[in-house]
Amino acid sequence: MKFHLLLLPLALAACTADPPATPARNTPVPAAAQKTPAAAAMAADDATLGSYHWQLAEASDTDGAHIDGLFARHDKPVQLDFADNRLSISNTCNLINGGYRLDDEKLKIDSLQQTLMACADPKLAELDRAIGSRLEGNPRIRLSGSEESPRLELTTDAGDKLVFAGEPTAALRYGDEGQQVFMEVAAETAPCSHPLIPDKQCLQVRKRTYRDDGTVAGEPGEWEPLYQDIEGYTHEAGVRNVLRLKRYQVANPPADGSSVAYVLDMVVEAEQAAP
Repeated sequence: MKFHLLLLPLALAACTADPPATPARNTPVPAAAQKTPAAAAMAADDATLGSYHWQLAEASDTDGAHIDGLFARHDKPVQLDFADNRLSISNTCNLINGGYRLDDEKLKIDSLQQTLMACADPKLAELDRAIGSRLEGNPRIRLSGSEESPRLELTTDAGDKLVFAGEPTAALRYGDEGQQVFMEVAAETAPCSHPLIPDKQCLQVRKRTYRDDGTVAGEPGEWEPLYQDIEGYTHEAGVRNVLRLKRYQVANPPADGSSVAYVLDMVVEAEQAAP
């Protein structure tokens, strides 16, 4: 049996190197998050930065040439997340993070730290250096667009320009910060009764509880079917996971929908079931 355990105290910490899960692009933004007209400018402040997942859309050098090395993962663009004065960089080879502050139109970043995972693809290994070196240079920062279509522009002293498109975080979409919960997902799905979906297979889940130091508190709850998806989570048959989730209340859910939404924050444990 192959077992992989992530550092649970880190998973429980308020400031984590792991970013929130990216929401589905077709998830509607609630009216509460659309108060600013589309033409309104955006302020480059901590609250605005923290309300979006920023995905790299364009990158060019001082001559206007495309920076190919920053797009090593075509399916998952480099993503920046800002929370609690921490910057997290994901969809790279390693997870990268560091403290940041805004100072006179500059994004000033403390020394970046990263996990030490080796990547077989040399383009991914180079991606870590390519994005890290540009961000550690304290680039100029500018926000443009609107709450519906925000753009984050970073310009380095060397003249490189990185443009990130903003995707609203779950907190912005659902209108609150959500509640942190832990859920264990069984290795295999099971048939479950659904009035609108014949032959539906449901995740089998149970509640998990941890103390602040990462030790288990109490016994796991009973296994039960989960009749809905977990945003940002793709189940792999044969793999048991413990997930750190954010739970949100859904205002005015559809008749066949849940009044609660679960959004993946972090995979805490992953275990390959025995054949």
